[in-house]
Amino acid sequence: MATTFRPGERFAEMDGWQPKPGERGIFATLGWRRVEVAPGRAVLEWEPTIDHAFPAGNDWIVHGGMVTAILDTAMGSATWTLLDRDEVFLTADLRTEFYRPARPGRVRATGWVVQKTRRVTFAAADLHDDAGVLLASGRASQVIIDLQANPDRDRHGPAHSLRPSPGRGGGQGGGQSS
Repeated sequence: MATTFRPGERFAEMDGWQPKPGERGIFATLGWRRVEVAPGRAVLEWEPTIDHAFPAGNDWIVHGGMVTAILDTAMGSATWTLLDRDEVFLTADLRTEFYRPARPGRVRATGWVVQKTRRVTFAAADLHDDAGVLLASGRASQVIIDLQANPDRDRHGPAHSLRPSPGRGGGQGGGQSS
């Protein structure tokens, strides 16, 4: 029996969203397309090329890290549909099982939320080729961060520079300067 989830406030942000030409981020960089979104579910399509693969005899195999990335993003997109505007998440645990090699050409990643609590989401995803053959599956645990309860949690990262504390060095890691 399928679980029914209440859509979060972020669900409305996702409806119809696709990266714009020249927009930055992993969707635009890799050419992923969101083709379906519902509360607790997301479907992405992608057409990996030999630029995402390595040679294997007379053919090419898409790198496992690329397969894992799209599975992770399908699961993350499914989780995002259930979050409110004051919530974000981080993938805490990620596992991928590879059943068959992914080859260049269209693939479809379907992600869904298995269980959601106030603080953790458990999600799963499958990757199929254009013929419907199951190539890989993923499972993830995602920690939900309430930005209202902890507003500074969203400020530290590569997109925002950290100011060194008084008496601290300005290098990465904030150690003492010599």
